[in-house]
Amino acid sequence: MTTSSLAGSLLLEGKVVVVSGVGPGLGRSIAVRCALAGADIVLAARTEARLREVAAEIAEHGRKAVTVTTDITDEESATHLAETALSEFGRVDALVNNAFAMPPMADLADADFEQMRASMETNVLAALRLTNLFTPALIASRGSVVMINSAVLRHSRRPYGAYKMTKAALLSIAQSLSTELGPQGVRVNTVAPGYIWADTLQAYFAHLAKGRGVSAQQVYDETAADIDLRKLPEPDEIADAVVFLASDLARAITGHCLDVNGGEFHH
Repeated sequence: MTTSSLAGSLLLEGKVVVVSGVGPGLGRSIAVRCALAGADIVLAARTEARLREVAAEIAEHGRKAVTVTTDITDEESATHLAETALSEFGRVDALVNNAFAMPPMADLADADFEQMRASMETNVLAALRLTNLFTPALIASRGSVVMINSAVLRHSRRPYGAYKMTKAALLSIAQSLSTELGPQGVRVNTVAPGYIWADTLQAYFAHLAKGRGVSAQQVYDETAADIDLRKLPEPDEIADAVVFLASDLARAITGHCLDVNGGEFHH
């Protein structure tokens, strides 16, 4: 879907969307694509300069963006985010839990427990904390929550054990919250991206290519050969799935995990 067609659809017109973990990749795309669909946005991340950049981009599209420098692992900071969102807009229609801390990439027998605890705090417990804080507002708006997960759910490759552990826990939370909050009109869904063709992955492919003495395009083509659509999903393509789940088009969908991986895995 092009930028113009998404803006014309206004799937989120009149809604307020809170996005955690706003960075230069997927977090930015989620925020901007929600704005293009008609929403005003509350942006949360630890880096203030990054928040300002995304807010300025959203303003260019004619939507309002409020920035809140937030450490979602800190209860006081997370509470301030929820209070600010409501004081600025008076309502919240969707919460997108996108914040992420990389778990240790090692076999579980060798993974550092302190690093695992830290990643669980951000990837799982902080997402639950934010959801709990926003639940009264979401009940009032009959809104929704979207958890950003990962295709790691679909495999058990080494050394992704700790990564899968956090994401499997996040999926379990989303499913349980769907059951708990559904009777009050709140939907809770999950988006599970595969590869995300953005700065971090592009730099990694360039690194692999240099080590092998081949082009980055060759590394890309080899990777894409195992994906049905023969291309790696881009941030906007994943963000559009978030827009759909946050919109009224998905009003009968809850407890669902939507894979956005170009057909790399089938579930």
